[in-house]
Amino acid sequence: MADRARTAPATPVDDGREWATAPVAALAVDGSGVIRSLNEAARLLFPTAEPGRALEGTVADWLAAAHGPDGVARGEVGARSFAAHPIPHGDAVTWWLVDETDARSAREALAREQERTAFLSDASAALLGSLNLERCMEVAARLAAAHLADAALVLAPSHGGAFPAVTCVRGGEPARSRLAIDPDDLPGLGEALQGFPPVPSRWLDPAAAPGWVLPDGFGPVGSIVVTPLPGHGVPAGALVLLRRGDRASFTGQEELFARLFAARAGAAMSAARVFALQASITDTLMRELLPPTLEQLGGVEFAGRYRPARDGERIGGDFYDVHSAITADGDESLAVLGDVCGKGLDAAVLTGKIRTTLRALLPMAGDHHRLLDLLNRTLGDNADARYVTLVLASARREGATVKLRVTAAGHPPPLIVRADGRVEEAATRGSLIGVLPEIESVSAEVTLAPGETCLLYTDGIVEAKGGPLGDEMYGEERLHQVLAECANMPADAVVERVQMLASQWIGRGTHDDMAVLAITAPRGQHLAAVGGHGRGRYTA
Repeated sequence: MADRARTAPATPVDDGREWATAPVAALAVDGSGVIRSLNEAARLLFPTAEPGRALEGTVADWLAAAHGPDGVARGEVGARSFAAHPIPHGDAVTWWLVDETDARSAREALAREQERTAFLSDASAALLGSLNLERCMEVAARLAAAHLADAALVLAPSHGGAFPAVTCVRGGEPARSRLAIDPDDLPGLGEALQGFPPVPSRWLDPAAAPGWVLPDGFGPVGSIVVTPLPGHGVPAGALVLLRRGDRASFTGQEELFARLFAARAGAAMSAARVFALQASITDTLMRELLPPTLEQLGGVEFAGRYRPARDGERIGGDFYDVHSAITADGDESLAVLGDVCGKGLDAAVLTGKIRTTLRALLPMAGDHHRLLDLLNRTLGDNADARYVTLVLASARREGATVKLRVTAAGHPPPLIVRADGRVEEAATRGSLIGVLPEIESVSAEVTLAPGETCLLYTDGIVEAKGGPLGDEMYGEERLHQVLAECANMPADAVVERVQMLASQWIGRGTHDDMAVLAITAPRGQHLAAVGGHGRGRYTA
C-alpha cells in the first residue's frame, strides 16, 4: 500500500502559489497519508518530501503518526521544536508547522528561574532558621550538595590556626571537621576566604585539587567552583562545589546561581557569628549583673532569692551582695540589698555601677552613714537622674549570737524573726540615695539569737498583686505571717518560702522585681544539716 502511494500520481489540492512564499512550513496531505503539495519552507525542513510521497519515512515520525484532523501535534525536527496545526479541507489535511523553539526555551528558562527563586527562598528560610554557626554551615553544605553540585565544602575563617569546615556529598549527611591547611593549595580559595571575587571554574584544574578537598570515596573530579561567602562587613567564609568527572562542567549560569546561593549562606553564617559574639559578650556582662551565690560567711548564714519583673529576663533593678569587710570592730560581713528605680536592662546597668561603687567603698563599711553619703554623691553626678533605695547590714558573730547593725536608706526596714515566732521591724530609716545633696540615716543595732533571722526585702514582695481576684497586694501583714512560721529555720529555707508564697500569690499576674536576703544566726543542727554552707540562688 505504501509503495503504491509513493508511485501513484499526485492530485494536488492547489498549485502552491498561494502559500509558496509563506514563512511557515506547510504540507497538504490526503486521507491516505500521501503528500499532495508543500511549500518551500516545508522543503527546507524535510528535504526528501515531494508530492506523491507518503508522510511515513519522509517527515518526522511524530508528524506521520499524528496525521489526521484531530488536534495539534508537537515534536522536534533536528534541534528545533514545532507545533503542527491541522487544517482539514475535504478529504485532505494541510499541516502548518509553527516553530516553537524560542517560546519553549523561554518557558523552560522561566520554569528554571522560578525553580531557582523558590530554592533560594527556601534556602534562605532554612539557613536563617538557626543562629548556631555550625548548624548554619551544615545546612549550607547539605543544600549546596543537593542542588548545586555532587559535593560541597563550606569553610569558615580560621580560628586557632585551623579552618572550621563542613563537607557533604549529595544524598549524605554533613560532616564537621577542622582543617589545618594552606588555603592557597586550592587556587582561588585563599582569595575567596578574604572576600575577593570568585575565579571562573574553567581556570581551575580539577586534577590539581588537594586531597583534603575531596570527600572519602568521591572519585575523580571533573569541575570545581570556588566562591566567597560574603558576610556583614567581613567575609563569612568560602564555598567549594565539586562535580564528578562523568558529569558536564559547571556552566556560567550555574556559577552565577552558586554565587547567589553563597550570598544567602554567607549572610546567614555572618548573622550566626554576630549572634554568638553578642551572646558571649552578654554572658560575660551578665555574670557581673546577676545576684551572687551566697554561703555562710564568718559563722553567719546568708541566703538570697531574686526574681526579675519580666519572666523572660534574667536581670533587673533589684540586687543583693555580701562582702567581707575589716572595720574598727574587727572582721564583719556587709550585706547589701537595694532597689534601683526602673526595671529591665537600664536598671540593671545602674545596678552594676552601684554594686561596683559599694565594693570600692568597703573600707568605709564600719560607718554606714559615710558610705551612703559617698554613694549619694556619686549618684548625684550621674546623668541618669535615677535613684536607689538600700539596706545595709553589718553582721558579726559573737559566740552563739550574731550582732547586726542595719541602716535603711529610703527602703523598707528589715524584719526580725525571733525564735518564738515574733516578727519585729528594725528601727532604722534614711533618705533615698541619688536624690538630695545631703542624706539622713538612722542605724539600728540588732542581736540575733540562734535560729533567729533578719530579712531584707524589696517592695516587689509586699506590692505584688494577685490573690483570688488578681488585684490585691500581698502586703506586709501576709509577709509577717509567713515569717512567723519561719522561726528557727535556716536562712535558705526562709528566703525559699517567702519567694515561693509571693510567687504563688501573683500567679500569672505582673509584678515588680523581687529580692529577699536572709541573715540567720545558725543553730547547731542547722550547721550539720547545711554543712556550714547555705547557698542562695536566684530564680528567673
